Amino acid sequence: MEDSTRVGYCIVAGSFVGFQFFFSAVSPQLSLSLSPTYSILPSVKQNEWNSRCVSTLHAVIVGLFCLYILWFDDAVNANPIWGDPWLVKLNVAITCGYLLYDLLLLLRYWRTLGDSLFVCHHLAALYAYGYVLSRGVLPYFANFRLISELSTPFVNLRWFLDTAGWPRSSRLVLANGLAMTVVFFLVRIAVIPSYYTQVYSWYGTPEYERLGLGVQLAWIGPSLALEVLNVVWMYRILRGFVRAFGRFKARKAP
Repeated sequence: MEDSTRVGYCIVAGSFVGFQFFFSAVSPQLSLSLSPTYSILPSVKQNEWNSRCVSTLHAVIVGLFCLYILWFDDAVNANPIWGDPWLVKLNVAITCGYLLYDLLLLLRYWRTLGDSLFVCHHLAALYAYGYVLSRGVLPYFANFRLISELSTPFVNLRWFLDTAGWPRSSRLVLANGLAMTVVFFLVRIAVIPSYYTQVYSWYGTPEYERLGLGVQLAWIGPSLALEVLNVVWMYRILRGFVRAFGRFKARKAP
């Protein structure tokens, strides 16, 4: 096993422990100091609150890393399949630790937090990212997939505002709903054509053939599965925003 791979697995373990610690110790204290609503929530809601704080932290860390790699990592952008994967492996390792933490959390609180779509999403991502960590392949495409995390803070803010009692027809909720809809579309739906254009441009090349069938399936299969999930989530978000905007218009009507 290469040294970089060992380091990657250590980062996965550290990420898992770190996010678990943030969920159990940091988020409750931080939330108590920032929001009076947190203290009066039932334990079920507090668990979800803490979970969303962790997912927001993960999304910010990974999303900023993704943008840096996309803009400045020349090796990865020059060869999306076999470019130097060091920074991407670091980012993927952080994400794998988070996904393992979140899977454990979903199983532990399945009755209240369980969601089969999230389980499918996490398992598909872990399957594909495992090849990135173990073989250092497909760094550009792995990084491109992680850009979708930039929509997560807006999704979580919507839940926080709703839980804190903000009316769904209020301007702040609507502004966040609009931002969430736009950002989700940009980073998860609008990028689909450019992603598969890149896939097609490398399909059949010697670099692609070097991957082997297992990696090829791990690349294309989970990608298509994630697209289906993103379309389903996009539909739910758009439907929710349309309903909230309708309530806002009705409230403003004379």
